[in-house]
Amino acid sequence: MTQTAPDQLDLSIVIVSWNVADLLADCLDSIFDNAIVQSQSADERIRYEVIVVDSASSDQTVDLLQNQYPRVTLLAQVENVGFTRGNNIGMDAAKGRHILLLNPDTLVLGNALAEMVRYLDDNPDVGIIGPHTLNTDGTVQSTRRRFPSVKLAYYESTWLQPYAPKDLLDAYYMNDTPAMATIDVDWVQGSALMMRREVYDEIGGMDEGFVMYSEELDLCHRAKDAGWRVVFLATAQIIHHGGKSSEQASARKHILFQQSKIRYFRKYYGDRVARRLRRFLMLNYLWQLGIESIKWLLGHKRHLRRDRISAYWQVLRSGFQVS
Repeated sequence: MTQTAPDQLDLSIVIVSWNVADLLADCLDSIFDNAIVQSQSADERIRYEVIVVDSASSDQTVDLLQNQYPRVTLLAQVENVGFTRGNNIGMDAAKGRHILLLNPDTLVLGNALAEMVRYLDDNPDVGIIGPHTLNTDGTVQSTRRRFPSVKLAYYESTWLQPYAPKDLLDAYYMNDTPAMATIDVDWVQGSALMMRREVYDEIGGMDEGFVMYSEELDLCHRAKDAGWRVVFLATAQIIHHGGKSSEQASARKHILFQQSKIRYFRKYYGDRVARRLRRFLMLNYLWQLGIESIKWLLGHKRHLRRDRISAYWQVLRSGFQVS
């Protein structure tokens, strides 16, 4: 592991949290327990800080951090700043040679932190890495990707995805490569993404036009455009429970996801492609609204249909306006 100056940290761990106090506590415990394991060997020891950016949580998050986790640097916001801006606030305050963006609904396993730091130190051309990620039940969570094509955009995360060409999805999700291999990828999921300081200094933080979703895709795209490698590190493992903050706002989740998709394709493929994609997605949600309305009229699970109809109306009213 690279020698660190006495006043320099190896790693800054940035966590953006919103109303998930219990999950955040488990995440922090896994980090501090992880550090205890590392401290048994000088070769494994890393110097680190934990920064939590709290987006004006209404639960007990702030009290929890102040009373039970004094080692954590708390950056409490007076409003919900969103995932992307929250990460930028945390990264701006970070002092480490490397920066780990970590979701609060994760658990760090084994010596994953030291593994990731060591890999970046040993591979100076690698700018970003993502760990092997598991679901709550221990099954593999797909977190490595190739860049999405325009064709894929019309299938991925729409009602047409089950009908997409298998080779198109296999290429995007990298199903054509060994699942447990450390391998170069185009981008890794932002639930746990480690970036070396030099990359942050060169390309900046996350594009805040992506309020939530596609922000890590864009970050990795900019890093690769700048000549850095992006790697999936199979030997480092975390658990990601998945989507616990975004679950709290279903319609907003749909809106932000599709807005971010449109913004990504406008940024890298131009206005014409983005306009066509936006029209298609609007028609997609109009179709879904019609189907749910018919099912409601037929009396099929009316409570569920009512919730979906309300969500789809909100999505359509948004118009997927992109900044």
